Amino acid sequence: MARYGRVYSDINEKEKRFNIFKENVAFIESSNNDANKLHKLSVNQFADLTNEEFKASRNRFMGHECSAKTTSFKYENVTAPPTVDWRKKGAVTPSQGPRPMCGVDQGCEGGLMDDAFQFINQNHGLSTETNYPYTGVDGTCNTKKEANHAAKITGHEDVPANSEEALLKAVANQPISIAIDAGGSDFQFYSSGVFTGTCGTSLDHGVTAVGYGVSADGTKYWLVKNSWGTEWGEEGYIRMQRGIKAKEGLCGIAMEASYPTA
Repeated sequence: MARYGRVYSDINEKEKRFNIFKENVAFIESSNNDANKLHKLSVNQFADLTNEEFKASRNRFMGHECSAKTTSFKYENVTAPPTVDWRKKGAVTPSQGPRPMCGVDQGCEGGLMDDAFQFINQNHGLSTETNYPYTGVDGTCNTKKEANHAAKITGHEDVPANSEEALLKAVANQPISIAIDAGGSDFQFYSSGVFTGTCGTSLDHGVTAVGYGVSADGTKYWLVKNSWGTEWGEEGYIRMQRGIKAKEGLCGIAMEASYPTA
């Protein structure tokens, strides 16, 4: 784990972490030997953490109860192309370094993407990362930097819940904020391929759907940008199986999606 800058407090902690590492390597090897899985796992920066520690340190999405009210969905009648990759259109920022939370409106306790959209709208815009760098800790707003706006939105809309078809139409037109269940060990050590691992619908992590497509073997997938750095997954991204039988989508990907409006 020296590759990831790990420094342990004493020999006991080092031995404890080494034992956890060995258990995780055994899990990774077992998964990779399963011919039925379309994805591969590998050792990464989380390899000396138990799954419980991993979830506690990374996944802090704060969801909300879905209301029964009907909201507008401006992409209802659009026709989606076969594949989309917003990275190729310059609409996706570089993958950021490892960060423990998934809502920029909450420094240390996690957050909800809709709250971030509301803040941007109420603040009449958002500063650039260069001008006002994200720190990942609670603090006091710098009003001078905050007032230097580089982008504005007029509001946000939710994608109709539990519909991969609706999500497809939305992603065809812009990157979409989504919430997923990313707490499983398969997700913790994901490395490549179309993810078909074990997960539920207990949404605990906010990410961004930036495209979709079909793999060489015909498996449909979502292209998702994570926030754990480029050493996780496919240079910070994961391809997740699309079009499963469950209405919520794999790992609940279709349950709570939203997007800003210009």
